[in-house]
Amino acid sequence: MENIETSKSWEKARNICIVKTLAKLGHFPSRIAEKEAWFLSPLRSETQASFSVSLHKNLWYDFGMGKGGSIIDLIMTMESCTVKEALEYLMNDMTKLSFRPPKTEARLRRAEIRILDVEAIYLQGLIDYLKSRNIPLEIGNKYCRQVWYHRKGKRFFAIGLQNHLGGWELRNKYFKNSSSPKTFSLFENDSKQLLITEGMFDFLSLATIDEGLVQSSDCIILNSLAFLDRVKLVIPVYKRVLLFLDNDPAGKKATATLLSLYDHITDCSDSYSEYVDLNEKLKDEKAWKK
Repeated sequence: MENIETSKSWEKARNICIVKTLAKLGHFPSRIAEKEAWFLSPLRSETQASFSVSLHKNLWYDFGMGKGGSIIDLIMTMESCTVKEALEYLMNDMTKLSFRPPKTEARLRRAEIRILDVEAIYLQGLIDYLKSRNIPLEIGNKYCRQVWYHRKGKRFFAIGLQNHLGGWELRNKYFKNSSSPKTFSLFENDSKQLLITEGMFDFLSLATIDEGLVQSSDCIILNSLAFLDRVKLVIPVYKRVLLFLDNDPAGKKATATLLSLYDHITDCSDSYSEYVDLNEKLKDEKAWKK
């Protein structure tokens, strides 16, 4: 009976979409063709995408490693775990991340985000969203924009933070999206000190709490921990680096990795140790009155 149940779980797990699973883990395609999506390998460091995922067969292949397989093989490789552990890891995603082969290239194009207009934030819905996060409008407008974008035949608006390659992180009350290319954001103030935050609202929260610190530093917003390897290349340029990553397992692991590599990095997460991230503490107004 146990073998039958394992076999059923195996078949269900193999149907989980690799592209969606990678996105959940913070890995996004560098480019999408008709038959495959190309990623920077989630299994090793590289600067040119050589990790391919078949959009029709739901299989992956890492050309740099000469290795590939199903989603189960991928999780086993990424997590260094057994088949049973990989199936347990994937269990919660068997329905919501199920694989469906694309019908046409046009369908892919319709799903893409196309930026229509960029302007100062003035829509009340976005102002209220900033307020719900305890971010003043002047801070929002200083670092972000109101972005109109097109997706799946509809027009949307969001608060947008531009990354250093021209793509946008897009947020509103209901959606969390991003346009291509996706990478980290950078604000340069000709400083020898670098601040690193994990997400857009972590950065806006820091600017709200201590704008002087932000204004006197260069700032990187990772937009995803997947871009940590890219950021490692610029860290040695600075005399001092302050980390404001999330207090969750992934954030703590990333912080520990950076602290082990460099001796000029300071972990600042103790200042919000009772919260998941900076914005969670900022939203707790009582915490800042203590």
